[in-house]
Amino acid sequence: MVGRSEDLARFDDFVAGIPDAGGSVVLLGEPGVGKTALLGAAAARATAGGLRVLQATGVQYRAQASYSALLQLLTATPELRGAAAEVLVLATALGIEPGIAPGPDAVAEAVVLLLKNLSDSLPVLLVLDDVQWLDRSSAAVLERVARRLAGTGAGLVCAARPGEESYFDHSGLPVHELRPLSPADSEALLTRRFPALAARVRRRLVADAEGNALALLELPAALTDPQRTAAAPMPRRIPLTQRLQAAFAARIKALPAPTRHLLLVAALEGSGNMQVVRRAVVGRCSLKHLAPAERVQLVHVDDATGRLGFRHSLIRSAVVDLAASDQRRGVHRALAEAWIGVPEQRAWHLAQASIEPDAEIAALLEEAAEVSAHRGDGPNAVGALVRAAELSPTGAERARLLAKAAYVGANLTGSLREVPRLLEDARRADPDADSLPAAMAASVFLLNSYGDVDTAFRLLSGAITQQRQSARTPDAAVPEALAALLMVCVYGGRPELWADFDALAAGLDTVPDTLHFMRTVFGDPVRARLSDWERLDAAAAALTRERDPGRILKVGTACAYGDRLGLVDEPLRRMAAGGSGGENILPAIQALSLLSSRAWFSGQWPEARRLCREALDLCEEFDYPLRSWTAKFTLGCVSAACGDFDAARVFADQMDQWAGSRRAEAVRRYAAQVRATIALAQGEFEQAYRHLCVISAPGTLAPFVGQALWVFLDAAEAAVRTGRHDQALKHVAAARAAGLDTVSPRLKMVMLAAAGLAASDDGEAVTRYQEALTVGDSERWPFEQARIRLYCGERLRRTRAPAQARSHLTAAIEAFGWLGAAPWAERAGTELRACGAPAHGVGDRGLLTPQQWEIARLAAQGLSNKEIGAKLYLSPRTVSTHLYQVFPKLGITSRAALRDALGQVEPPVR
Repeated sequence: MVGRSEDLARFDDFVAGIPDAGGSVVLLGEPGVGKTALLGAAAARATAGGLRVLQATGVQYRAQASYSALLQLLTATPELRGAAAEVLVLATALGIEPGIAPGPDAVAEAVVLLLKNLSDSLPVLLVLDDVQWLDRSSAAVLERVARRLAGTGAGLVCAARPGEESYFDHSGLPVHELRPLSPADSEALLTRRFPALAARVRRRLVADAEGNALALLELPAALTDPQRTAAAPMPRRIPLTQRLQAAFAARIKALPAPTRHLLLVAALEGSGNMQVVRRAVVGRCSLKHLAPAERVQLVHVDDATGRLGFRHSLIRSAVVDLAASDQRRGVHRALAEAWIGVPEQRAWHLAQASIEPDAEIAALLEEAAEVSAHRGDGPNAVGALVRAAELSPTGAERARLLAKAAYVGANLTGSLREVPRLLEDARRADPDADSLPAAMAASVFLLNSYGDVDTAFRLLSGAITQQRQSARTPDAAVPEALAALLMVCVYGGRPELWADFDALAAGLDTVPDTLHFMRTVFGDPVRARLSDWERLDAAAAALTRERDPGRILKVGTACAYGDRLGLVDEPLRRMAAGGSGGENILPAIQALSLLSSRAWFSGQWPEARRLCREALDLCEEFDYPLRSWTAKFTLGCVSAACGDFDAARVFADQMDQWAGSRRAEAVRRYAAQVRATIALAQGEFEQAYRHLCVISAPGTLAPFVGQALWVFLDAAEAAVRTGRHDQALKHVAAARAAGLDTVSPRLKMVMLAAAGLAASDDGEAVTRYQEALTVGDSERWPFEQARIRLYCGERLRRTRAPAQARSHLTAAIEAFGWLGAAPWAERAGTELRACGAPAHGVGDRGLLTPQQWEIARLAAQGLSNKEIGAKLYLSPRTVSTHLYQVFPKLGITSRAALRDALGQVEPPVR
C-alpha cells in the first residue's frame, strides 16, 4: 500500500499483542481515505500470522435489521452451533434458536465468552468496517465487547468516519487516525495506477484529491483521454464518479433542505466569503442553517478569518453534483447579485447562469479575463475567454475570443498543445476572420514546433498591417502584438528585422513603457540613453507589489544586459514559484532563466544549475523548446568555466542545431559564447576570437546585440592574446563613446580591465587593473573579479614585483577554487609558480566548493557518477574528477566513507 507503511506497522504491533493482551482500536478517517484497504491489509496479515479473522461491514440499507452485523460476524463460526450457555444466548439473540431475546449486556457477555473460548485454539481478530452503519443492536453489543477484550486473546479493530454518529464515538477506545496521503505518496499512487497521465494532470489530481485515496483512483476516470494526456484542457471542476458521490452523499442528503441550499451557495461561491453567501441566501435561509452541516463535519468556519470552508474539496464537488442544473443556475444568479462592486465575479456567475448567447455577458467575461491575466491567473483567464466565446452570438466574436484564449494559454498557462485546437475552433467559428491574437498564438506555436523566425515575423507583421488597414481589431491589441514581434526580432538577431519592426512601431500614438524598454535597453542596449536606464530602474523598483506576469517579465528581461537583475530578484522568484504549482508555466520558465543568468554572473553556480534544471524540466514537460536554449546557454557557460568541456560542447551543439533551420541568429550567438568560454578556459585564444566574432567582432559593438556587453572582457582578452591590440583599443574606445561605464559597475569594471589588457605599458596596465578592482560592488561578479586579479598578477610578475603578484594570484586561485573554475585556477597556479611560490591546486584546499559539496552529497546517497551527472548536467568524467579532489579534502579514500565524512564538516556557505 502506497504511503501506509507507518499505519501498517501500527496494526502489526497491535495484532502481535493480541494473543497475550487482547484489546481494541478505532481506525478513524474521512470517506475514501483508505480505511477499508487498510483493514483488508491488516486482516490478511493477521491471517498469515495465524489468527482467526472474523469480519463484518455496516451497510446503510441494513441499518435497521436487528443484529444483522453480529450475525454477519459470527455466522461462519462452527462453535455457534454448540450447547454452551453463551452460545444459546447468542443463538436466541440472532434468531437461530427460539426464545425471549436477551438484552445487550447479556449478548455482549456471551460474545466475550465465545471469543475467549475461540482464542484458546487460535487468537481472534474482529474486523468491523463502516461502524456508523451497523444496526443499532449489533453496534450496542459490539461497543460493549470492544471494551472488555483486554486479556482475552481476542482483538477488535473498527473503522469509523468523523462526523457520523456511532456507538463507538464515546467508547474511550484507543483511536488511530488515518490521515490523507502526502502529495508525494499521492503522486506515486497515480503514477503506479495511471502511468499514462501527463505530469501536469497528475499535479492537478493530487491537488484536487487532497490525499484521498479513493479520489486518486476515481478522478482519472472522470476525464477524457485527451484530458488525461494534457491534449485538452482540464475542466474547471472535475465531476465526481458515482463511487465518489456515494462516499459523501449520505451525510449531504440527510441534511435539512435549507442547509443543503446554503451549502450549494457556499460551494458555488468558492472563496468562503460569508458576507457574499449571506446576501445570496436572503429569503431562502440564513447562516443559522449552517449548524447541521457543522455538526456532521462537512464544513467549518475559521474563527480567525471568518471564512467558510469545506472539510474536503470532494465534499464541495458532491454538493454541486447532487444539485439539479436549474438549482445551480439559480444560485449563480443570486451570487451574481451578491457580488457587489466586483465585476469579475459578477461576470463569471452570470455566465454560469446563462444557457443562451448573450453579448453583454460575453463582454463582461472578456474584461474579467483581462483582469485575471494581469494578476497572473492564467487558467481562469483562459476559462473566461472560452466561456465568453460560447456566449458570443456572432461567429466573428467567437473566433476572436477563442484566438485570444489560445494566445493567453500559450503565454501564461503553458497550454501550447491546446493552441492548434483553439485556433481550429476559431477558424470553424468564422473561416474569414483574421485577428492579431490568432497571429500571436500561431507565431508562438510555430517557433516552438518546426516554424522559423522569418515565417513567424511575416505572420505577425502581416497581421499588424492588416489590422491597421481594416481597423477591425481594437487598437489595444497592437502593443501586445508588437511586443511579440519584438521577441521574434530578438530571436532572429538580424538588423533588417529590427528596421521593419521600427516602421510598424512608429504607428503607435503612445508607446507603453515596457515596449520602450524592450526596444532600447534590451533590443539595443549599447545605444540606449542614460535616461532609458534611469526609467528602467524606476520601473524595476516599482515591481515589488506588481502581480502582472507580463509586466514583471518584460521589465525583468530588459534588466538582463545592463546587470540589473538583482533589482527584480523578488518578483522573478514569485513568477518562478508558479511553475512548481503547474500554473503560469511560460512566465515560470522565463523567470527561472533570468534568475539562472544572474546566478551565473554573480558566481552562484550551483544555484544556476538548479534553476536551469527546473527551467529545462518545464520546457520538456510543456513542449517549449524555444525557451530551453536560455537555460542550456547558462549551463554551457558554467560547465565551460568549470572545465566540463564535453558537457559544454553538447549544450552548444544542441543550440546550434535548433537555431540553424529556424534562422535564429541570437541562439547561434549564444552557442558561440559557450564555445568562446570553453576556448578561453583552455587557453585557445584564436578559437575564442573566432567564436566571439560571431557575436560582435572585437573593436566593434554591433547593433541589436546586447550580448556584446556580456562578452566585453572576453573579446578584449581574445584580441590581446592573439596580437590584435588595435582591436582591443578600439573595443575600449567604442565602449567609452557609448558611455557604457555609466550603465553598471560591472561594465565600468570590465572596461577598465580591458583597458589594462590593451595597454602596452605595464605600469598603466596595473593601474587600470587596480582601478577595476576598486569599482564599487565589484565583488558581486566574483568570476570576472578573479580574472582581473589574474591579469594584474601576470603584469606584476613581468614588472618584477613578485610579492604584489603573489597577493593577486593567490586571491585569484582562492576565488577560482571557490567557484569550481578548475582551468582558471590551474592557469593562476602556473603564474604563481612562475613567481617562485608553491601553488596549490584547486583540489588541495581544505574547504569544499558548493559544487563539490553537492556532488559528494549525491555520491554519499549511493548515486553513480552517471546519475550525478544527469542531475547536475555534468559529464561522468567531470564528476569523477571532482570526487578525486574531494576525497583528500575529507581525508577519505572511498565513496563508502563519504556519508560519515560529510557529517563532520560544515556545508559551504556563500
